[in-house]
Amino acid sequence: MSVFGLDGKVVIVAGAGGGGIGTAVTRMVAEAGATVVAVSRSQDNLDKHIGPLAGEGLNVVPVAADASTDEGVATVLAAATQTDGTLHGLVNVAGGAAPGTWMPATRVSRADWRALFAQNLETMFFMSQAVAAELKSQRRPGSIVSISSISGMNTAPLHIAYGTAKASLVAATRTLAVELAPYGVRVNAVAPGVTETPASGTYVDDDPERDQRAIAMGRRGRPEEQAGPILFLLSDLSTYVTGQTLLVDGGLNLKWTHLGADNTSLFLKDEGFRAAILAES
Repeated sequence: MSVFGLDGKVVIVAGAGGGGIGTAVTRMVAEAGATVVAVSRSQDNLDKHIGPLAGEGLNVVPVAADASTDEGVATVLAAATQTDGTLHGLVNVAGGAAPGTWMPATRVSRADWRALFAQNLETMFFMSQAVAAELKSQRRPGSIVSISSISGMNTAPLHIAYGTAKASLVAATRTLAVELAPYGVRVNAVAPGVTETPASGTYVDDDPERDQRAIAMGRRGRPEEQAGPILFLLSDLSTYVTGQTLLVDGGLNLKWTHLGADNTSLFLKDEGFRAAILAES
């Protein structure tokens, strides 16, 4: 029996197929002994990023479902309860924001706002609600871990809807933790800083000098460096931790010097993109 206490347990990873943090979490949690129900909206992504993990002999169950819908949540829960093992955990990775969502607060439409809250807060909440209800019905303890962002822990200039949604996720984590503590279900979050993932690669380039200036540890994080703290929060190593959001950012928040004079991030690689998000109309 490992120190993680995950042998024979089932952990759902919602947002597993993107080749970034979710895929790294899937690998690490499976290597720690759990069976992982790996969820993605894209079957192609599951085939590309999760299929090879199963090919290595890891206990991974790919599930194509949209966790932002009631039907998708039901599909995920059905798969989890039909998988051999004891349901134990959930990792909410699904979320994020497309480059087109960056803009001044004065340009954000009601549709923009609602879409980012649906993607980053509603998906987390309703997946957590479903897993918590199942754990309660089985009278089993468990652990839920969600991905916030450094943007939810500080200011998020030109990305206000995303930052506010991620801050709301932190608030939801704290309240869920209080409500579920009597049932032995712990609820925590991880707030990543700038991490090298396929999604961040659409607008962040390779600039070691900038990274050295902006981040205390002098470099961007790797997906597995987010997966490790998530594994800790899922596992028996953190049985007395609940309601917390762990900032995993290499010290970016300690320096917080990544904004230029125009309030745009120094990590933006495309000047055309910079100009577009600054435009007022």
